[in-house]
Amino acid sequence: MSSIARRPLAADRIRRATRDEVRAIRKAGTASRKEIADRAKDAAAKMTTDLKGGQIKHRLVASYLVLSAVLLGLLLRVGYLQTVGSSSYREASVEQRVRENTVNAERGSILDRNGFELAIPVPTKTVFADPRLVVDPLGTARAIAGILQLTAEAEAELALRLQDPASSFTFIARQASREVSQTILALELPGIAAYTEESRSITSDNLRALVGRTDPDGIGIAGLEMQFDDLLQGVDGKSVREVNAKGQSIATASDRSEAAIPGADLITTIDRNIQFQVDGILTQQVARVNALSGTAVVMDSKTGEIFAMSTIRRNEDGSYSADSGNFAAVEAYEPGSVAKVFSVSAALNEKRVEPNSQFAVPGAMTFNEGTKWESTIKDAYPHGLEDMTVRKILVDSSNIGTIQIAQTMTPEQRYEYLRAFGFGKRTDVAFPGESRGILATPDKLRGTEKFTSSYGYGYASTALQLIAGVNVVANGGTYVAPRLVAGHIDANGINVPADPSDTHEVISPETAATMRSLMSDVVCFGTAKLAKVPGMTVAGKTGTGYKRQENGTYVKDDGSRAYFASFVGFLPAQDPRFTVLVSVDEPNPSSRDRFGGTAAAPVFSNIAQVLISELDIRPVSGDTGCPAKRPAELGPEH
Repeated sequence: MSSIARRPLAADRIRRATRDEVRAIRKAGTASRKEIADRAKDAAAKMTTDLKGGQIKHRLVASYLVLSAVLLGLLLRVGYLQTVGSSSYREASVEQRVRENTVNAERGSILDRNGFELAIPVPTKTVFADPRLVVDPLGTARAIAGILQLTAEAEAELALRLQDPASSFTFIARQASREVSQTILALELPGIAAYTEESRSITSDNLRALVGRTDPDGIGIAGLEMQFDDLLQGVDGKSVREVNAKGQSIATASDRSEAAIPGADLITTIDRNIQFQVDGILTQQVARVNALSGTAVVMDSKTGEIFAMSTIRRNEDGSYSADSGNFAAVEAYEPGSVAKVFSVSAALNEKRVEPNSQFAVPGAMTFNEGTKWESTIKDAYPHGLEDMTVRKILVDSSNIGTIQIAQTMTPEQRYEYLRAFGFGKRTDVAFPGESRGILATPDKLRGTEKFTSSYGYGYASTALQLIAGVNVVANGGTYVAPRLVAGHIDANGINVPADPSDTHEVISPETAATMRSLMSDVVCFGTAKLAKVPGMTVAGKTGTGYKRQENGTYVKDDGSRAYFASFVGFLPAQDPRFTVLVSVDEPNPSSRDRFGGTAAAPVFSNIAQVLISELDIRPVSGDTGCPAKRPAELGPEH
């Protein structure tokens, strides 16, 4: 109730008290009129005093309660700010006086098997501009364009960026060389500055297809750089300092800075010296036969470790480089006659044939007669009906003879063997973009594919799959998965080895030994004589295949053909140490060098000489190389 409402009530109570006192005195009849007035006045005064005392007491109580509530509220607020609500104020305080900067972790190096660098981090300068500070945008753009050799369009675009008043930062030259950055900075142009930034350098341009690339921010975007980006990146640190109102650093009781953890160093199985020489040999041959591209892979026959993986491709200007990608892993093609190794190995392993088993082989055969799939297949060279042993069929690379050998098995058996040799699935290398190739189940084969798959048409493989498949023969019948990484060195300098390659048996050791003998004859007396190595017997198989065209056939619209020439071999033949694949894509179709035996086999011979020299490979006891005379059972040379 308000004070306005209380005052009339109090006055009424005083009047009632005075009236009651007067009545009591009159009833007694003993007091004079003056005494009655005095006593009434005293009664009114007493009531007034009593009422005032009660009001003050109530006001004091109310004031106490209000003050107590205010103090309690303040106490609760202070407690809240000291506990639950303190974080926001603390953050605001820290933000005002603390400066925190990211310390970028150094990206790990990529090393070869001997610890030599393949890719390393290098410091560079990034030149930038603050358009707000640029005095003469057009003149600045003209000066910089002369150093960077910009086109007129690029110079105009730079000038526009330098005139943007809303921008405080724009790149001029990202990760420029020291010479370029110093030349620009030496001009002392207003608004132009630079900062240090890490870039990536490889020790040989031909490693690009294998090593890959990083983007300007140091993220792997291709090759091994991409595949092992998490391992190579490391963990960024931070630099923390407190500053005063003038921005000057001040001493603190604790340092909350965190050191960056550098990325791990990736150890590959590559031998940098051998890789460099293989690159040179392959480039020279691909250029000589005017081919579209070439691939060479060198693999340890026992461990599956890749010592060299070279991919060379022709550029638009006619030059050759390794910038287009690692085709050994990502591009699949029909293997051609190299695939005869798998058909003959399977038949020997199933005991359907022996090396001296004979077949009556015609020069051509018609299949699927009377159906829409009817087709005639010709042999690799013209001849009449001829008796051929299994050895001669492989040495002279007979297509018809290989079909006859393959038909001693069921289609399902042939398919399972190809799967065991590693086709139709990616290898354990797991290279970014790696292809699994093409291998259809027997029920999906149509027309002549049921027959041509025995000699390398109707399915496709990568170079990695093909070398691993042939290596089964070199490795005593056991498949060993190819591998590119030997391990890594962590931030503590500890060498962490990678897991060994997976293995499984495909053919028996006895079958593998027989195949090594047959494939030695291919080099000594057959289609791969240009793969010979003086003083040492080597083994292998050539492949010359037509390339399938965009029109779905093996003939271009103009009637011409494109070839894919290949050779896969190993050395020494009796106790293989290394398996080598060489493929040449689209050699000159009008030249004799379009065949596997002429385009690819000589490259194998040159690479073998490098391996012998660099790794001190010696022939087994009693091995002096190929015999001088062709065995009688092989008949005359074709």
